Amino acid sequence: MSTDYYQQQAESFYQSTAFVDMIPLYQRFLPYVPAGGHIVDAGCGSGRDSLNFANLGFKISAFDASPALVELAQQHTGLPVNLCSFEQFTAPEPIDAIWACASLLHVPRAELSKVMAHLAAQLKPNGVFYCSFKYGHDDVSRDGRHFTNLDETGLSELISQLPLTVIEHWQTGDLRPGREHERWLNAILRKETK
Repeated sequence: MSTDYYQQQAESFYQSTAFVDMIPLYQRFLPYVPAGGHIVDAGCGSGRDSLNFANLGFKISAFDASPALVELAQQHTGLPVNLCSFEQFTAPEPIDAIWACASLLHVPRAELSKVMAHLAAQLKPNGVFYCSFKYGHDDVSRDGRHFTNLDETGLSELISQLPLTVIEHWQTGDLRPGREHERWLNAILRKETK
């Protein structure tokens, strides 16, 4: 994982992400979440999305694996933020939605299916799961961070083993200034009912 990087670069990461306009992504995701529903912000980073969702009246559970980012996210949002990994997170009750924006991409490919299965187990039947990955089909290590990149085929292969189906997927440029050329795969998945 890439926790050491975020521990050392927490302040600069916070500054580069906390105020990015994410409304286009929220507009795709939130129609699938019941009003006032419970959203888990998985790998919340700066807390940007948790704060926006809370301001819209959603119940939020946020967590991150970096102690420094947990502290910054708590300061930014005024919300409790748990310090834990994806595998350690357990919701006290089934939740409506998971928001994993640019976070699961740091999970090694060999562990990704297991991690996503664990998170999906926290969802109510028909709950929704947003995730985003840098667009590609390779694994990259850069500046102390690991990236598992996915394209549409890789996403299909990944969720073929999981109780999740694709509602929609689409590509976007990076929303941070100066990085628009970087491509992302966004996906909204639904937990299948048994």
